[in-house]
Amino acid sequence: MTIEGLGPDGNGHMALRYAADARHTGVMTQSRNREDALRWLAHRLASLRDDTRPFADRVDAGRQLTERLKPLRGQDIVVLGLPRGGVPVAFEVATTLRAPLDVLLVRKLGVPFHPELAFGAIGEDGARVINDAVVRDAGLSEEEMSAVEADQRAELQRRAERFRSGRAPIPLAGRTALIVDDGIATGATAKAACQVARARGASRVVLAVPIAGADIAERFTGYADEIVCLQTPQFFFAVGQGYRNFTQTSDDEVVELLDRANQNHQQDVPGV
Repeated sequence: MTIEGLGPDGNGHMALRYAADARHTGVMTQSRNREDALRWLAHRLASLRDDTRPFADRVDAGRQLTERLKPLRGQDIVVLGLPRGGVPVAFEVATTLRAPLDVLLVRKLGVPFHPELAFGAIGEDGARVINDAVVRDAGLSEEEMSAVEADQRAELQRRAERFRSGRAPIPLAGRTALIVDDGIATGATAKAACQVARARGASRVVLAVPIAGADIAERFTGYADEIVCLQTPQFFFAVGQGYRNFTQTSDDEVVELLDRANQNHQQDVPGV
């Protein structure tokens, strides 16, 4: 083998070894550089993924949502958080709007042999919404429906006592119900909440969430009079994808926020 500039002697063989070593070193260097570059890219993509999530946490989401809801300030509204995750968001909204805050307790009524399929929903103040089509198609009897409703009303009462510390639900009759959650995925609970708010006498229902699918307006036609949603990503899979911190909200946190909101609102109302 001849290398340009060198004859086929010992020096040439040594040059070959040097060339091979250099090539090996170069390949190893390139490999290390490539691995470093891939590690940097992976880190950067992870960083960008977090940076592009629009909300730091539920508190931040509530504060951002409030900016879109400020026109409601001064109106006769009740802010209703859907427990548990919707309550920290709703607390920020109620605080800025100086409106009363309550939880909107809803229990879906599931078909006994297919609990995920709801034949209706119940709320406080005796609110009851029934989907006649599901009842008919499932062939449900009054006894079956009553048994499911009794179980869910017991759970509804348990949650009311746990969250409100003995306070009565805030009346909705003739008022605007501003329903707030941390986001909407399937939408089943939010739809039931809108129905229950109307059944409790709300004259207007506004649904406000930080994030949901792009079809939220279409899905909630006939349920809410107005929908406010900050983010509607094209590829939406779960509410948590909009949050950098999406830790679970505890019952204790819900109780604390409701207590604080009640104290704040009493201070804002003259003569209370």
